[in-house]
Amino acid sequence: MPIVAKPYDLIDSPSPVRQARVSTPIKALHVVPARHPWRWAGSIFAALVLLAIVHSLATNPRWEWGVFGQWFFSPSVLRGLGQTLLLTLLSTVFSIILGTALALARLSGSPLLAALAWGYIWFFRSMPALLVLIILYNFAYLYDHIVLGVPFTSVVFAEWSTVDVLSQFTVAVLGLSLMQAAYAAEIIRGGLIGVDAGQHEAAAALGLPASRRIFRIILPQALRSILPSGFNEIIGLVKGTSIVYVLALPELFYTVQVIYNRTQAVIPLLIVATVWYLIITTVLTSAQYYVERHFARGTARVLPPTPLQRIRRWLKEKTHE
Repeated sequence: MPIVAKPYDLIDSPSPVRQARVSTPIKALHVVPARHPWRWAGSIFAALVLLAIVHSLATNPRWEWGVFGQWFFSPSVLRGLGQTLLLTLLSTVFSIILGTALALARLSGSPLLAALAWGYIWFFRSMPALLVLIILYNFAYLYDHIVLGVPFTSVVFAEWSTVDVLSQFTVAVLGLSLMQAAYAAEIIRGGLIGVDAGQHEAAAALGLPASRRIFRIILPQALRSILPSGFNEIIGLVKGTSIVYVLALPELFYTVQVIYNRTQAVIPLLIVATVWYLIITTVLTSAQYYVERHFARGTARVLPPTPLQRIRRWLKEKTHE
């Protein structure tokens, strides 16, 4: 005799267990917040260290904050600061121009240009900046005059004395620019390579000349990856200008050295230079943030809030509480 299974309807005929579960009221869950004891311990330790540093700075008379305030805005220090900023500006502009040319030469189809650009980058990345500056400063020992004319002929368009041309400031700008161009070239080349190959193909399919493809389509996209490393190099260049003290050029660090050699107030004068370098790098870091945010508009639908916007949002939330 066949056995026929009787269908069981869970909805129409609920089991006693199910009825008991439905009739039993659900208790509210007690949520236990996550505990981070090591985070609190680390925060407390960092706060104690910070308080100890601030207390030492405020109570140790050997810091001589009065001397610091006396020299921080002195005319000689401000003139040295101006020289540092001018060195940074000119070296940055010239290194970007030369670095862009070197990067394009390395990516060009000419084996000669690519080899020459590679050799330049290899040479100047292998040389200490101090050594380059000293060689350039003594360049007049090798060549008395700098001549502009047709090579291997007696045709001369202009001629200058090397000593008159290569002054202290000129040597500083030239040396820093030559050194920085080698690093800028690799940063720019890396950014250009990082652009998707389809962008190159699409630009070529439009029939655009190579120069327009690079400067109107490829380079603007590459700037998103070039800018972070590029700003890091500029910040490094600001601090690297201090090395030109070997040329007796009165930039910020050399000026501070001259003052503390005369007054014997070494630490306060070094703190003066430190604070000015911190101010410059802070301004550059802030500029880097906003420039990167500007070029990120094409990749993010909603840009992250700026620090000022975050403060305003926080204040607004606090006032509405």
